Amino acid sequence: MPQGKIVKALSGFYYVQDGDRFIQCRGRGVFRKNKITPLVGDEVVYQADNDQEGYVLEVLTRKNELIRPPICNVDQAILVFSAVEPDFSPTLLDRFLVLIEANDIEPIIVISKIDLIQSKEVETEVQSYADDYKRIGYHVYLTSTVEANSLSEMEPILNDKISVFAGQSGVGKSSLLNLLRPDLELKTNDISTHLGRGKHTTRHVELIPVGTGFVADTPGFSSLEFTGIEIEDLTYCFPEMKERSGDCKFRGCTHVKEPKCAIKAAVENGDIPQYRYDHYLSFVEEIKERKPRY
Repeated sequence: MPQGKIVKALSGFYYVQDGDRFIQCRGRGVFRKNKITPLVGDEVVYQADNDQEGYVLEVLTRKNELIRPPICNVDQAILVFSAVEPDFSPTLLDRFLVLIEANDIEPIIVISKIDLIQSKEVETEVQSYADDYKRIGYHVYLTSTVEANSLSEMEPILNDKISVFAGQSGVGKSSLLNLLRPDLELKTNDISTHLGRGKHTTRHVELIPVGTGFVADTPGFSSLEFTGIEIEDLTYCFPEMKERSGDCKFRGCTHVKEPKCAIKAAVENGDIPQYRYDHYLSFVEEIKERKPRY
């Protein structure tokens, strides 16, 4: 039986790409019975007599999956955060990073709208954050939504991979995709000055060919809760903590109140940014609050 990749899901149809063919498929009833929902990014077995009347018969093993947005087999997440309009938010970025790290997806940080910075103070602050994340080991790109050449360094990292674009609404995700693929003419909206946040412009998940890879333009993460992440897992979602946690005196150290904690020592020495540790502590409290009380 032929195999292909689901590149778009809309109104109960799954659009499967098999080489140069795009087959419109429905899911077999067995999926509903077994509570399996095919997702964009799935490698599937299908049957079709023509390109309009196919059926997805089997979903092959996934390496990861995200529920909101619904996509799977993602190689990397392009986390787009603007320098201004809206202001850069390291707190929200760290929340995204934890969710991405927990799903074993490589994060790529893109700080957009660099061209809109009008204050030297803001420019210095944003650059300082960028340097911090680079020291941690993340790939960080500073881009302009009006200068296509600002994306030239980014383009090679998209090849041969499935990349999901995510981040704040209104930060320029669709604009960046339009620069990568000008023929797309994806809809973009300006920031709502009344609400101070972007208007959602993307309504469904679709894999868009860019170079030799695929980029997913998604409606964004509708939930940023740490469902399924335990406190003992959280350390492993902070790379700079993960690499030092073995140096803590106590095994299973949560890096909160324990003595001789290598993480707290690294914060005091300036090797781990204070704000990163503060975010970690707030996430620990959030996970504790999630626990059922008896």
